Amino acid sequence: MKLYFTPGACSMAPHIVLYEAAYRFELEKVDLANKQTERGENYLAINPKGYVPALQLDEEEILTEVAVILQYLADQKPESGLAPKLGTKERYRLMEWLNFISSELHKLFGSLFNPKIPVEWRETQLERLGQRFDYLTHQLNGKPYLTGDSFTVADAYLFTILNWSALLKVDLKKWSRLQDYLTQVAARPSVGEAMRA
Repeated sequence: MKLYFTPGACSMAPHIVLYEAAYRFELEKVDLANKQTERGENYLAINPKGYVPALQLDEEEILTEVAVILQYLADQKPESGLAPKLGTKERYRLMEWLNFISSELHKLFGSLFNPKIPVEWRETQLERLGQRFDYLTHQLNGKPYLTGDSFTVADAYLFTILNWSALLKVDLKKWSRLQDYLTQVAARPSVGEAMRA
């Protein structure tokens, strides 16, 4: 199994999960600007979408999209407890979180990476993010993780996206619960290993 990643990108989420579930895997860094892997391969031949993550399975197939890769990894190691069993209400709640993070946080943060974003648009995106942060704060009250007491793949994804706050100068002071959440998740050994790598 091989994870194609770019430091600081959303590929950090499956990277965390690979460590969390004690997978044996390889890493291959991708230069997204030039669409080249560190070994000089054309990344578009691996993932025609041109972004990370991509997970090469042992059968040489390529799997893409963060939420799908996260669930795949959790399902291959159910004993890890990183996702509830398929078909359960709890699994649908996890999928609900993964979709929320992808569509309501990842995409909003993603636009802020554009250095040419007009000031007005940035302000609008920050306002929308603030509304999502209010919702997250409410949902995290009284529990350590998104779905309760257990760390799941949704937490790996949320941590990755919220961690962009410092880089993009998104002030989280108003949302102390989110700051505490970031600190708590960052303390997990799997997160430390992924960040060092």
